[in-house]
Amino acid sequence: MKRKNPIVVNLYLVLAYRFLVVLGLYTLCRLAFYAFNHDLFQHITLPKYLYMLWGGLKFDVSALIYINAIFILLHVIPNPYKYRDGYQRFCKWLFIISNSIGIMANFADFAYYKYTLKRTTATVFSQFSHEQNKFKLLIDFLSDYWYLFILYAAFIWFFIKLYNIVSVKKASRLKWPDYALQTVLMLGVALVCITGVRGGWGFGTRPITLSNAGEFVDTPDQMSLVLNTPFCIFRTLKASKLKPIDYYDEQTLNALYNPIHQPADTAAFKNLNVVFLIIESLGKEHVGSLNKDLMNGNYKGYTPFIDSLVSQSFTFTHTYANGRKSIDALPSVISGIPSIKEPYVLSIYSSNKTTSIAKLLGDKGYETAFFHGAPNGSMGFSSYTHLAGIKHYFGQNEYKNTGDSDGTWGIWDDPFMQYMAQTMNTLKQPFFSAFFSLSSHHPFRLPDQYVGKFPKGPLPVQEVLGYTDMALRNFFKTASTMPWYKNTLFVLCADHATVSHFPEYQTLPGYFSVPIVFYYPGGDLKGKTDKIVQQIDIMPTVLNYLNYDKPYFAMGFDAFSNKKDNFAVNNNDGTFSFYQGDYLLINDGKINSALYNLKTDRLTTNNILDKEPQVAAQMEKYLKAFIQQYNNRMIENKLTVK
Repeated sequence: MKRKNPIVVNLYLVLAYRFLVVLGLYTLCRLAFYAFNHDLFQHITLPKYLYMLWGGLKFDVSALIYINAIFILLHVIPNPYKYRDGYQRFCKWLFIISNSIGIMANFADFAYYKYTLKRTTATVFSQFSHEQNKFKLLIDFLSDYWYLFILYAAFIWFFIKLYNIVSVKKASRLKWPDYALQTVLMLGVALVCITGVRGGWGFGTRPITLSNAGEFVDTPDQMSLVLNTPFCIFRTLKASKLKPIDYYDEQTLNALYNPIHQPADTAAFKNLNVVFLIIESLGKEHVGSLNKDLMNGNYKGYTPFIDSLVSQSFTFTHTYANGRKSIDALPSVISGIPSIKEPYVLSIYSSNKTTSIAKLLGDKGYETAFFHGAPNGSMGFSSYTHLAGIKHYFGQNEYKNTGDSDGTWGIWDDPFMQYMAQTMNTLKQPFFSAFFSLSSHHPFRLPDQYVGKFPKGPLPVQEVLGYTDMALRNFFKTASTMPWYKNTLFVLCADHATVSHFPEYQTLPGYFSVPIVFYYPGGDLKGKTDKIVQQIDIMPTVLNYLNYDKPYFAMGFDAFSNKKDNFAVNNNDGTFSFYQGDYLLINDGKINSALYNLKTDRLTTNNILDKEPQVAAQMEKYLKAFIQQYNNRMIENKLTVK
């Protein structure tokens, strides 16, 4: 099997060659995966599949760096021993064995995928941990899929043949210039590896995870064609696996809480444009009109334009985010799916089939768009919005004028919102669009021409929110001249709250308090009600307001409904905060630990769990129903209406 006269080349070229070999083998595995499961992936054109293959390289590079980190390190550390035959033999078998295991994982999914309809993740270890007949299961698998075993053996034989084509050129004794050069090369290789593992490089770029495959596909089930199994296992080693819940039978469960929304009446559908404005770090604390009780009624806040908008809009007394991170916000607002324990888009369930307000309106002929001034790919937004059915993505790449960049996150809010207004004017009506701001983010910088123009508060974010508030004012000024303006329903909210100053917001409810405002310039949608509303309520509220005429899935409620049994929920490090009526219940998923009356105890200093056990028991019923619906639907991939 060994080549008699291997090609002798520089060690670093050998390292690059061998990495390219396994990268090519992973592409072959991806082709084979598609071939074995072709009947499960219908209507994929050749150009689309080639695009998936291209996208898959990003995930292959990441997985192969994980697998070969030690092998790479052994080659780049400056030392004279790495050129010796014994050292290279050890590296050879480390490389072959570790990569053979990774290839084996891919091969297993050739057969296993049809049973799970997902790439295998780290949950497989707990899934089979209690099986007493693991060896028999393996034998049964091999007997059923004996041809895969033969194919795998041939694949590894081919792999070893390719490995043996080249060998490392011997080096004489290293001198200090050699050590210096190799140290520089080691740092360069380390930088390349970090970039490869993360899936890119940029200030706002998060390490890629399973949901990033959505950028290259049309539907969530196609993500498996882009991913590889070792990557899925590595990226879910620390992921939380939900457990099935059986508190209630199906009839009782749906009577308490049912996330399937049915059409309310037969009124004609309103073809209104819909625009979501999601403002970075806009905690409710910073909006003066929503805090008229602070500072003995003298608190002005830092958002004068939003204050004026609130006076012409409909809002609510108690409005909450469902998470504390930007990546929690989009699924909550656009798909009606909150993050529980960990961000939904980073969870092992991110490839579940879902719907969104964009997808539902898109099916009614709406043109759909998303605007975010960061480099495309930042925060994984482009991947999520693609899976959510949003057809057009406008980011820093499309904006072009890099002179308007803040140098950290992306394009300043003011010029980008003007670009958004002009771009929306080119969309065919009716349209749905969503905007996610970025200027009110750490390090809280302002464009030079606006330094000193906005009031400074006790928190650095407040001055920058003054700038974003001005950008909103300018956006609405431009939008009001557009022909689509009065036929548009605007929804303004925050992605999450941020640091707080007043004691009223240095509480668990305060940490999640954000504004949620509905503004319809062409109608009479004005007022304020004493009601609890959360981000996941936005999707059903808008759809019901438009008289959407089909059933759909969303875990929130219609905020305009007269029903009083609605609730809000968020989760912080595994602990649920459950809001209903005037009360807040704290529960770890099993046991109630606190109950507060927010009407009489805004600072949450008086735990009345022992004094009002009947209230806690009633709220716990609804919380258990929510947990059961969330867990079981996530596990069973039931986040849509069939």
